[in-house]
Amino acid sequence: MNAVIYARYSSDNQREESIEGQLRECKAFANKKGLQIVGTYIDRALSAKTDNRPEFQKMIRDSAQKKFELVVVWKLDRFSRNRYDSARYKAALKKNGVRVVSATEAISDGAEGIILEAVLEGMAEYYSADLGEKVLRGMTDNALKCKYNGGGVLVGYTIDAEQHFQIDPVVAPIVLEMFRKYADGCTIKDIVVELESKGVRTAKGNPYNYESVARMLRNRRYLGEYRFNDVVVPGGIPQIVPEELFDRVQDRMKTNKAAPARNKAKEDFILTTKLYCGKCGSFMVGESGTSKTGVTHRYYKCAKAKKDHTCSKKPVKKEWIENLVIEKTKKIIWDDALLERIAERIVALLGEEDATLAALRRQYAEAEKAIDNILNAMQQGIITPSTKERLQKLEAEKEEISIQITKQEIAQPSVSKEHILYFILQLRELDLNKSAHRRKLVDCFVNAIYLYDDKLVITYNYSRSSETIPLSEITEKENGSDFTATGSPKARNAAIATIAAFFLYLQWFPPFYHSRFCDFAIYI
Repeated sequence: MNAVIYARYSSDNQREESIEGQLRECKAFANKKGLQIVGTYIDRALSAKTDNRPEFQKMIRDSAQKKFELVVVWKLDRFSRNRYDSARYKAALKKNGVRVVSATEAISDGAEGIILEAVLEGMAEYYSADLGEKVLRGMTDNALKCKYNGGGVLVGYTIDAEQHFQIDPVVAPIVLEMFRKYADGCTIKDIVVELESKGVRTAKGNPYNYESVARMLRNRRYLGEYRFNDVVVPGGIPQIVPEELFDRVQDRMKTNKAAPARNKAKEDFILTTKLYCGKCGSFMVGESGTSKTGVTHRYYKCAKAKKDHTCSKKPVKKEWIENLVIEKTKKIIWDDALLERIAERIVALLGEEDATLAALRRQYAEAEKAIDNILNAMQQGIITPSTKERLQKLEAEKEEISIQITKQEIAQPSVSKEHILYFILQLRELDLNKSAHRRKLVDCFVNAIYLYDDKLVITYNYSRSSETIPLSEITEKENGSDFTATGSPKARNAAIATIAAFFLYLQWFPPFYHSRFCDFAIYI
């Protein structure tokens, strides 16, 4: 039987070496039972109380390919410590003809085995819940005594031998200085630069940025408040920042946040990196400005015209050109005949075996043929001292090739025509009034757009690498289109390659992710 190993350790008190031990015992169990291990799934520092484990979910998905019949775990609590999740995912595996077995817990296949497995799972869930309660109780006791409870130590403090907070004589004055500078008019950006120059890092050892400085300036622990969950103890730790200074900083942060000139909302120019100037070939970049009447205008402008004024191309209104591109591109996903051809083309592309799998299949066929030849010779009485040895070697070679083929098929699953059509039809559900959805449509199909004074040339993704088509390769005769023309046949065919490249990139499309299409970021 083909089997896979699932190994996991949580972030409680285990380390990487615990994975090695799990794999060792699972492989020993497989050897003892005559199982062929065709894959390994490992989740590191992830709790089994949740099913949000990437490799675990991949294993469940892969079981649908029916390439393995068993999942071997060190103990059942590696699979799950939640009885609901355990039953749910075991049922999903069972539907695909896969069972979960423990390498170290002797559980029979009979009725008593069902009871024993349920007891073990219940004990694992109880242990997990009980451990969580004990840990929380211990940490709450520490909090009531204003002791350090683990994690990163707030910059400006140190921890003494009795786990109490003490002021760091080197860094605390710098923290106080940053509060004073911000209260006196410095910006957060200025403070970031100064902290970097002084070599001050966050609790995780990273350089300070805008967000981390803002969090520091809002942190009430600098007032001497000890905080842990619902436990708040005023004066529980040494105070670094006076209350009057802290309040001034908070007032200024509120004022700056409300100021309309601060941190203007970023405009989403969906054609950035795809729109080119038809005169010089440079990118056209987004920019906005406010007129004397207070109206905000948004444009795409040639980078050379903007930077050094070496191009005479005039700016174009953002809304006009984006709407035009969206309307042209939308026609692709509303062409039913084209969608059928796209799906058929993708199935054909994905049906082509890669070189490795094709070579393995040839080797398997050759090994089978060699075995048949030896068996035929033996039936005719042609037996030499090396015949048996040669036959055993070929059988072992055939078995090894079979395992390699299975592994390769698991790594390169197939996609049905129905999956492909479902995915493409979901594009019709995009709300093209939303910027994020408009961007998804453009990113999926559009390769490059060239803007001239009298026409617009849209080229679509034509290869797996989605390289931008150089201006020199585009001619008015072959690819050009004026503002009233429909998409050219070349552009329509290129869209097929676009979707195919997308599926080759994803490799497969999990059925239960269909309803979550809008969560996908589409990049070819």
